Amino acid sequence: QVQLVESGGGLVQPGGSLRLSCVASGSIFSINVMGWYRQAPGKQRELVARIISGGITNYADSVKGRFTISRDSAKNTVYLQMNNLKPEDTAVYYCNADLRVQRSGPTFRYWGQGTQVTVSS
Repeated sequence: QVQLVESGGGLVQPGGSLRLSCVASGSIFSINVMGWYRQAPGKQRELVARIISGGITNYADSVKGRFTISRDSAKNTVYLQMNNLKPEDTAVYYCNADLRVQRSGPTFRYWGQGTQVTVSS
């Protein structure tokens, strides 16, 4: 079984910062991609940032220059440092990982349960 567990969400004022963490645990052979998505009320889930093996990163235009994704491969952990937060960043943030549980097996996508981020004064 593979589990992704997020932490670090909460309530913050506009202009503030939060750091999200996500740990993948279980029977994992390798992780190709780890990323963060978010879903605001009434909106579709959208990609925020992702990091690929080798360190290549992608960001949504709305968070470029404010958010930074990083990864500790030894700990199967991905982080999202969020600075200069805006009310429109309010959403449930989900971690995901594209990984293999066996050397020659297929890649599966796993999701965390989500963590609420609220930006409000």
